[in-house]
Amino acid sequence: MEKKETAILLMHCPDKQGILAAVTDFINVNKGNIVYLDQHVDYVQNTFFMRVEWDLENFIIPREKIEDYFSTLYAQKYDMSYNLYFSHIKPRMAIFVSKMSHCLFDILSRYMDGGLHVEIPLIISNHPDLEWIGQKFGIPFYIFPITKENKMEQEAKEMELLRNENIDFIVLARYMQIISEDMIKSYPNKIINIHHSFLPAFIGAKPYHAAYERGVKIIGATSHYVTTELDAGPIIEQDVVRVTHKDTVQSFIHKGQDLEKIVLSRAVEKHIDRKVLSYKNKTVVFS
Repeated sequence: MEKKETAILLMHCPDKQGILAAVTDFINVNKGNIVYLDQHVDYVQNTFFMRVEWDLENFIIPREKIEDYFSTLYAQKYDMSYNLYFSHIKPRMAIFVSKMSHCLFDILSRYMDGGLHVEIPLIISNHPDLEWIGQKFGIPFYIFPITKENKMEQEAKEMELLRNENIDFIVLARYMQIISEDMIKSYPNKIINIHHSFLPAFIGAKPYHAAYERGVKIIGATSHYVTTELDAGPIIEQDVVRVTHKDTVQSFIHKGQDLEKIVLSRAVEKHIDRKVLSYKNKTVVFS
């Protein structure tokens, strides 16, 4: 059975009495049926956060007019920052990879199984090693070799491709290049990275080796939005796995890569489902 089309509102504003009632009243008086509602109050920041989703089947206001009505009647009154989405519009996602395939395979397998409500028009890489995966899944694979000398020029070409394909957000599936400030500013809180550690910890080129030498009992992975400050953007998802003195560097890497792909896919799914709200370099992630 085909799912009914819904509208999804993600919003935050200064906390005050009556916001929840006002938003739900807007939906109810216009014959909308609420199918999801979750809210949170940050008492330190005095800020109210909410995600609400409603069925559009009998909604009186035409879809193209909903944002105008909501902005005029409620957003301005309560000083809201908000985004409105529609469930039948699939976001367009670009995947960036280098040479490691574990995160790419996991995302594409979930995509092919129908687990991700998204379109993937392209994969971009700075190496040809994983081109065969794009061919296997029938997704165009673009190679932009990058050196210190050509980095700006190549990224400009990538940006042009992303614009031409109307890309909504980017997933760095172990892409081993630092993204430029221009690209980050073009996709604010729309570039998702996976970090091979429970941030902040064991930075550097060989985090699993460093963790092994330190004798840690857990290793982790962190997925976050990319900002101009390296590996310091809003965190979407984290998890850990236990290790012991019996583990080797190789088993650290194996366990860590298993964790990376799971954490990244969870973060991507939350973003696609419009359940992540960024605020002051933190996130509210709705269930």
